[in-house]
Amino acid sequence: MKRLLLAASAALVSTSAFAHTGHGEVSGFMAGFLHPFSGADHLLAMLTIGLWSALALPARQVWVAPAGFVTAMLAGAGLGMAGITLPMVEGMIAFSVLALGLLLAFRLQLPVAAGAGLAALFALFHGHAHGTEATGSILGYIAGFALATAMLHLAGVGAGEGIRRLKIARLAAVVLGSGIALAGLVLITG
Repeated sequence: MKRLLLAASAALVSTSAFAHTGHGEVSGFMAGFLHPFSGADHLLAMLTIGLWSALALPARQVWVAPAGFVTAMLAGAGLGMAGITLPMVEGMIAFSVLALGLLLAFRLQLPVAAGAGLAALFALFHGHAHGTEATGSILGYIAGFALATAMLHLAGVGAGEGIRRLKIARLAAVVLGSGIALAGLVLITG
């Protein structure tokens, strides 16, 4: 319970990450791998996809939304690298944190295709931001952020499964989801 409260507190004090400007090195595997860990927007969205999947989707379908996210994120990166613009990329990334936090807080049980589709929609914007900023060793950069994203999804699913086993899923979903949604609101208004 202490860990849940600590995680919720950290989510509540998150500030805007400015994840896609002046972020240093954007070339090569390590830069791509570290990027999702360096901004609250990506970190919270990717962890929340895993948490929500574990707490709201049937066990046999828990990987559908995370897989859809990674796939669509790669497509979004391709759009960004090709110079194809998407509207309101930063706003949609921030909104994804708010929306995913609310999905988690209410443990909204969307049909699996709808949940994966929503995850994929948000992932297009996350990926577009990655693809737009990539330079130099682009394939390494993409491989790095794809692996980090999958690991964050895995961590979220693992945490969600642990929460479910502890029989505190309802409380944890409300606390964590509310904190994440509030962090999304801060990102939107920040």
